[in-house]
Amino acid sequence: MTIKNVYTPHILCADIGGSHITAAVCDCKTNVISEQSSLRANVNSKGDAINILNAWNDALERVLDQSPVHVSGMALAMPGPFDYERGISLIKGLDKYESLYGTDIRKYFSNALQIPESRIKFRNDAEATVAGECITGAGKGEDNVIGITLGTGFGSAHFAEGEFRDLNLGSLPFKETIADDYLSTRGIIRRYYELSGKSANNVKELAAIADRDDAVVQVFEDFAENLGNFLRPHLLKLAPDRLILCGNIAKAAGLFLTSLTDRLPHIKIELAQLGEHAALIGAANLFNTVDKTLITFKKVKKS
Repeated sequence: MTIKNVYTPHILCADIGGSHITAAVCDCKTNVISEQSSLRANVNSKGDAINILNAWNDALERVLDQSPVHVSGMALAMPGPFDYERGISLIKGLDKYESLYGTDIRKYFSNALQIPESRIKFRNDAEATVAGECITGAGKGEDNVIGITLGTGFGSAHFAEGEFRDLNLGSLPFKETIADDYLSTRGIIRRYYELSGKSANNVKELAAIADRDDAVVQVFEDFAENLGNFLRPHLLKLAPDRLILCGNIAKAAGLFLTSLTDRLPHIKIELAQLGEHAALIGAANLFNTVDKTLITFKKVKKS
């Protein structure tokens, strides 16, 4: 890549999921995703380190290839545990990305994409998602917001006094283990198996048969009860104006939102509006306070 000393607000950004990567270019001033550059690719999170890194890099290279603009940095929304300041993965014992433990992700991408390490930033994925929703989605205009991400894991973040922070509520004790074990896709699938003796692949599959399977209805009733009981003390303590539900499980909100609202009557509950774009916008927003001397990285085609 060649370097041009011109300003651009465009940031290469990605959301690293448990089984995929979503990537695009975002204008960190207007908070608009370039649809032309956007893509989603599957990743084997149980593979070895080089295969995972290559899969991520291939996706990011494709985004740069199809982007109509040049970029001035890169921001990744990463699941924890992760050293976000140093860019080093600390994921262990979560049945995903374990081969990356101790890997310097910043250095890898700096070498692979020829972007200076100082221009590569990382943000917790739940925090990035909630940030995106607060910047231009369901939490826009609010001063005190809690957002939770309901998917392969249970993420949480808080926005107050102009600052975002990861709450990491999923790792807190709940019932027999921790909240993440109950308020996630695997928790829902496990509960369905307990009630029906049948297996399911994902929440979308269960939602599709809810009208003809009483066990599914009970699963989501139990989910609402667990979610409400777990969140109540944290909501009372932090007193947010709004609770935002994000993630793939939130797409099945028709099966549990009414029950959850009844259990949390004193908080306004909103569904996320931005989908996968939320984490991308939230990650790119890390560059929103930098000065006007950003460097543009222009990809050079190989001859």
